Amino acid sequence: MSGPEYTFKAFANKRRLAILRYLMTHPEASVGGLADAIKLSFRSTSKHLAILVVAGVVEYEQRGKQIFYKLVSSPPALIRKLLTLI
Repeated sequence: MSGPEYTFKAFANKRRLAILRYLMTHPEASVGGLADAIKLSFRSTSKHLAILVVAGVVEYEQRGKQIFYKLVSSPPALIRKLLTLI
């Protein structure tokens, strides 16, 4: 799934916005670190991150057993604009 509709849907959730706000002030974070920071379960945080990855807002890198997430380095114009609004 792609396109502006999916991008808007990815931003239309308070938990995902909390994840994005956190990642805007921290260069990267593990799922557990994000879950603790936004006070959400590990499983729910993982689901929200998967939506943000598919939407092209965040990217991840696996190191050993942990996965670290960060904002995409060169987001499309629409995502850049939406990030300035949160």
